[in-house]
Amino acid sequence: MGSPMNPERPPQSTIAPDQPPGVVKKAIAASAIGNATEWFDYGIYAYGVTYISAAIFPGDTQQATLLALMTFAVSFLVRPLGGLVWGPLGDRLGRKRVLALTILMMAGATLCVGLVPSYAAIGLWAPILLVLLRMIQGFSTGGEYGGAATFMAEYAPDRRRGFFGSFLEVGTLAGFNGGALLMLGLITTLGDDAMNSWGWRVPFLVAGPLGLVGMYLRSKMEDTPVFRELEQKTHETEETAGTKLKEVLTGYMPQLLKLSGLVIALNVVNYTLLSYSPTYLQTTINLDEQGALIVPIIGQLLMMIVLPFVGALSDRVGRKPVWLVSLIGLTVLAIPLYMLMGTGLVGAIVAFGILGLLYTPQLATISATFPAMFPTQVRFAALALGYNVATSLFGGTAPLVNEGLIERTGDQLWPAYYMMAACVIGLIALFTMIETKGCSIRGTHVPGTPEALAEQERLARA
Repeated sequence: MGSPMNPERPPQSTIAPDQPPGVVKKAIAASAIGNATEWFDYGIYAYGVTYISAAIFPGDTQQATLLALMTFAVSFLVRPLGGLVWGPLGDRLGRKRVLALTILMMAGATLCVGLVPSYAAIGLWAPILLVLLRMIQGFSTGGEYGGAATFMAEYAPDRRRGFFGSFLEVGTLAGFNGGALLMLGLITTLGDDAMNSWGWRVPFLVAGPLGLVGMYLRSKMEDTPVFRELEQKTHETEETAGTKLKEVLTGYMPQLLKLSGLVIALNVVNYTLLSYSPTYLQTTINLDEQGALIVPIIGQLLMMIVLPFVGALSDRVGRKPVWLVSLIGLTVLAIPLYMLMGTGLVGAIVAFGILGLLYTPQLATISATFPAMFPTQVRFAALALGYNVATSLFGGTAPLVNEGLIERTGDQLWPAYYMMAACVIGLIALFTMIETKGCSIRGTHVPGTPEALAEQERLARA
């Protein structure tokens, strides 16, 4: 009988032979480059939003900034559609092919944002083009994260999936910080006139080479050993994408709901803390522009250092205990830390750093936790669908929701309230989740269940 924190605790699984270390490292790089490209886009958009809004949208600064945040949210509303398309294709055709396409589309859309003419030059066509490009970016991202996490998890050794999976999120923060530092460097060296004229465009153009590097790395990898094993035994490529989607919705709805609850907590915190903080610190806390940009960078660099250690810790103690510490810590401390953030630059650095460290147990274990909630034949589709629906409704809209609630109520603590509510939802989902530390994710049953263990023993004997 499992404890309340560990229902249906599985026996230790039969572990498939590990891949050579060099192959695993290449898989890490191929997976993480896509995350870095995705979050490079978010970094430059979040840190350059005042310049983007001034160039592309009409109205005063506040109105234009709100329109820019709404455009940022639009890309997330399209992500479920991307998940519906790319996810089933990833389970039918393979992880590698889909990931090569998504990174090219994602990087291409980001690059083209830097080429959109200003509102002064083409009028309403400027915001229309920006919205269309953000929709393309969101559509491609709908297949990117679920595929990258699946690719990483299926290559990593079972007993070190937390450690290796954490590097996917190192890529996330490296991309975001790379974009943020590039934008901050341009702001510092060019000044407002040049930034408003052309400087804000430069970081977007860097996305093109990033995408080409990512496609090259992915083209040099074989598809995952877990997918190839299943393909050889069951000829999965003969099924249609529609069949895959139907199988996910009819056979794995409880797992999808659990995943969605965890993703709501994860991404409300993520986009509130990472994407919205520069705007919040500058427009609400009244930090100067450079201070508002520096605070999150310092916190995220600290998070990057800690992520692999937390991932390795989850391989020893389990995913659920580290998530529990994170969710409870954020629920209890969000309000006092946001109050501290409002005291000035030093308080903001300390508060953001603590919030970031409390968040790392979630971030570090995504690639170990989420793919292990589904069997191989629907893993990509289920993860893409569940992750993107929850993210689009609650994560990517978080900056817009927070800004709107603060403006309507005048209460500067709304980001803390929103974060706390999301963490409570995450706690409910966490208590129903099976612990999959050390479990193999091979086969056609949900990892961590007795059925999965029996199947993996048969695979090991074959």
